[in-house]
Amino acid sequence: MNRLLLFFAAFVLLTISAFRTTLPTESAIITPPNETKHIKWLTIQEAYALTQKKPKKFVVDVYTDWCGWCKVMDRETFSKPAIVDYVNENFYAVRFNAEQTADVTLGKQTFKYISGGSRGVHELAAALLKNQMSYPTTVFLDEKFNLIQPIPGYLEPRTFHQIITYFGKNYHQKEPFDQYKTGSYKEFQSSLTAGR
Repeated sequence: MNRLLLFFAAFVLLTISAFRTTLPTESAIITPPNETKHIKWLTIQEAYALTQKKPKKFVVDVYTDWCGWCKVMDRETFSKPAIVDYVNENFYAVRFNAEQTADVTLGKQTFKYISGGSRGVHELAAALLKNQMSYPTTVFLDEKFNLIQPIPGYLEPRTFHQIITYFGKNYHQKEPFDQYKTGSYKEFQSSLTAGR
């Protein structure tokens, strides 16, 4: 009986060692994981100062701390590599809390927080959103800090990519957005695919 038990134990050990996975080498453990790309968010003051030296358009994410769809857009839209790359290359990206209380001075103009009711609003957010307070809202400004267009609501990744390329390459000066989506955007996508 002992021999049978000993034989069975040896068989189990041999089987386990034959199918055992190899441990990673030391270099595999030390190798850092792939870094995730992120949009280079700036404050509105930092972006304004940068555009004085190197003009670029602005994309401004106007949000609040309590906004659930703002968090979804952060997680689902602003994390996509194609969006990160395009925004970082073509825009100064700004995150602006519409309820922040600190004053913001841009050039000779100072914007302040205005308290009211249960929640106040920052004057700059009201100006960027044309007093249509909705969160999230993505605001596009030209290189001279002129308002191009605020776009309220959650924007899923594909739509957001269409919008940033539409404003980023000045298609908004040439054709309506619906026409861009079905024509020029498809050509833009084809050129990206061909370049790979």
